[in-house]
Amino acid sequence: MEQRTPWEFSDDRGRLVVAGQRPERLVTYIQAGATLWDHGIRPVGLFGSQHDGTAPDPAKGGELPLTEIPYLGAGAALHPDALLEAEPDLVVAVTYDGEQLYGLEQKTALELEAHVPVATVAVGPGRSLAEVRERFAALAGSLGRGEPQGLARELDAAEDALRQAAGGPSRPRVLALSPAGPDRVHLARPSSWPDLRALAEHGVNLVEPPAGAGINWSTVGWAEAAGLTPDIFLIDVRANATRPEALRADAHWRALETHVRLLPWNPEAPCSRRAHSRFFSQLAVTLRAV
Repeated sequence: MEQRTPWEFSDDRGRLVVAGQRPERLVTYIQAGATLWDHGIRPVGLFGSQHDGTAPDPAKGGELPLTEIPYLGAGAALHPDALLEAEPDLVVAVTYDGEQLYGLEQKTALELEAHVPVATVAVGPGRSLAEVRERFAALAGSLGRGEPQGLARELDAAEDALRQAAGGPSRPRVLALSPAGPDRVHLARPSSWPDLRALAEHGVNLVEPPAGAGINWSTVGWAEAAGLTPDIFLIDVRANATRPEALRADAHWRALETHVRLLPWNPEAPCSRRAHSRFFSQLAVTLRAV
């Protein structure tokens, strides 16, 4: 008779998450699921956030086979019964503040935790990109999975390439943003995003947006964004961001589009070596081309 070994994981809310045996059926926030997929773990269900709709956001899904894994809903439309019907033995969420489960209404989260263990990984401003990556790796390791060792070398090479490109004589100005239509744009504050802080640590010349009330974003018009004289836009590719082709009614955007290089940026990308290597490598190529 097979002996069952209890499983436990200290999550990023400071809670010890326990189960009678190692979990095998995971329901996850889509970003967490995409990250765990890169570690060889296949979720049995996915959920989105209040910014998502009735279908999964491909940008957040990474390399997940989204047509094969049930999407259970998002935001206020996500009912705990939908999550529990997937029969998970573990739910994996992310947290930005170390307390709230991102993407789940508080009532839904409480009802869920009454029936199934819930583990969180912190992805907010208090964590470096490497720390977020390591926490997901620790969770995957506790579940008996991990990334191929060769990916560590790929990440080292991508980071080296990024540092070399960022240290060139031209020092291109890089501005991360999320378009909100032809009249306004959300400019990312680099200190609020682990991936942007990592770019700065590797020498990338990130543009700081104007001061204001927003913690993560500074919301301005396209004229003000143009006034920051960027050379490269890291442009949000999530489904809730406005697509570039819908911005051409604004003359400032049209002018920017003629000389600013656009590079896809996903603020909720998978937190894995594979995903980070790809992002660093793409930016290094763009920096060298400016």
